[in-house]
Amino acid sequence: MPNILFVCGKARKRSPTAADVAAREFGVQTDFAGLSNDADERLGLDQIEWADLILVMEKRQVARLNRQFGGHLKGKKVSCLNIPDNYEFMQPELVALIAEKLSRVLTRDG
Repeated sequence: MPNILFVCGKARKRSPTAADVAAREFGVQTDFAGLSNDADERLGLDQIEWADLILVMEKRQVARLNRQFGGHLKGKKVSCLNIPDNYEFMQPELVALIAEKLSRVLTRDG
């Protein structure tokens, strides 16, 4: 199973929820981080190096990830989950949406 890194803006709601769901429901190794300067857990190169798969919440964050870390993403699978910032941490609707999207991504990327 891959090491999955979840990335969002501030690492407060979506990415920590996704990391928890993926570890619990799919038994994969996870980590999470944010791209913003004031993120609770700021994304670092060590996390990118560790990750086999990087799952970003929004398309604009994929562009930001590429601007900030583009040279370090070679050989990394980066995918967008398309999950808007409309949810609270561990909100049941967010948990269900993440589980559904992860099921598709992990089946596809295996």
